[in-house]
Amino acid sequence: MEKTEEKTTNNTTIEEMIEAGLGFGHQASKLHPKMKPYITKMKGGIGLINLEITREKLEEALKFLEQAKKEQKTFLFVSTSPSLRSIVKDTAEKTNSFYVVERWIGGLLTNFSEIKKRLKYFEELEAKIAEPDFTEKYVKKERLQIMKTLERLKAKFGGVKGMEKIPDVVIIINLEKDKLALLEALGVQKTIVAITDTNVDPTEVNYMIPANDDAVSSVTYILDKISKSIE
Repeated sequence: MEKTEEKTTNNTTIEEMIEAGLGFGHQASKLHPKMKPYITKMKGGIGLINLEITREKLEEALKFLEQAKKEQKTFLFVSTSPSLRSIVKDTAEKTNSFYVVERWIGGLLTNFSEIKKRLKYFEELEAKIAEPDFTEKYVKKERLQIMKTLERLKAKFGGVKGMEKIPDVVIIINLEKDKLALLEALGVQKTIVAITDTNVDPTEVNYMIPANDDAVSSVTYILDKISKSIE
């Protein structure tokens, strides 16, 4: 009889992670020294991630997120990689979380008092457009200007609309690409959960998930687990 691979609390298996491509890191030239303990070997110049460790670290992160949700903590997902925007946005919306999937909003965490003013202005404009007499109160040129301003604000702040305070947990998909988000999260001492590919320093985050942070299949697999833990 074929042996069935044991599943963990969150139903993660090595076979599933292999199929999703979690184990493929970056080229040897991009290897961060602090990621060496998480690599099994180099193959074709690519660092292969130890998926036994990945499963263990993923489990730790998922248990933390599940408990954080029970404690009514708030979450912010960050990923400005174009190919990952839609799945990150979908996960955030599904879990009733905030997100940044376009350019990082400078000062979102370290200068939130100013950002909050912009968010308030954004909401005021939305309310203004929703008024029954909007078309009567403003001439066409004014209406167009208000609409253009609102579109700009929506593109920039749409994912953090309604944010009343700095989120408790910041979930970063690509640490290398979103260094500014990492630095701000560290600056305000918020808990950081992140995928750590072979080219980044894993010691900068609270809960690391050693895995491929570029492949859509890898990120989708991890976000699906995260989504279920938070939901």
